[in-house]
Amino acid sequence: MASVILLAHTPAPEHTVASAAKLCYSSSSITGLRDNLTDEKAASFVEMLSEIGHESPIEHASFTFGIEGVSRSLLAQITRHRMASFSVKSQRYVREGCFEYITPPEIEADAEAKKVYEELMIKDQECYDRISAILKEKHIKTFLAQGKDEKTAARLAEKKAIEDARFVLPNSCSTQMVMTMNARSLHNFFRHRCCNRAQWEIQDIANQMLKLVSEVAPNLFKNAGPSCLTGPCPEGKMTCGKIKEVRAYYEELKKNG
Repeated sequence: MASVILLAHTPAPEHTVASAAKLCYSSSSITGLRDNLTDEKAASFVEMLSEIGHESPIEHASFTFGIEGVSRSLLAQITRHRMASFSVKSQRYVREGCFEYITPPEIEADAEAKKVYEELMIKDQECYDRISAILKEKHIKTFLAQGKDEKTAARLAEKKAIEDARFVLPNSCSTQMVMTMNARSLHNFFRHRCCNRAQWEIQDIANQMLKLVSEVAPNLFKNAGPSCLTGPCPEGKMTCGKIKEVRAYYEELKKNG
């Protein structure tokens, strides 16, 4: 399954947010923003921002995650969150010599489906390797004809070959990334991706991320999670109908963070 670690974050994130909020509501100078700003006062500022819906100050706290063991399918979903920065393992420059892949739980649980799935993964690898070899041989000849030495021709041909061969790789192909979001974007991310109606893989990632940030900024993410934690379910007829269970789950997740 996927693994998420918190690589870095704004030092003292709640104090940073509180300092920004203090500037909005007091005559403090920039140099005096942190004067007498205790943990308790910082928590009070963060809580006040949540109560009045003033979200811009929480953008000053950012969090960087290392994510691995996820599919290229997840990548297509997570990059829809535009207020974030991503660095992803490249299939143009990194050869998938024996690519790892993600198996959905429903396929894993069915022997027949799993057998078909694994056969397809093997076939994909064979096609990738074969196409890479065919194209590499072709490109080497072209580069040699252009006057490149053998070592250079082979290096350039390899890159050019795998750039096109990657088109046969499946959405299940495993990848890894570094992602940075500010706290406001994270709240939005959690509202959508912690919901029971979110796709299973990105929901798992979101839950791991929420647990990690709750450890370092518990007040900032006190109310973070699916929308139904603090109000009615917004999904209408598509609701999972499990608000009590969901609220209990996230209370426990944050408590054990």
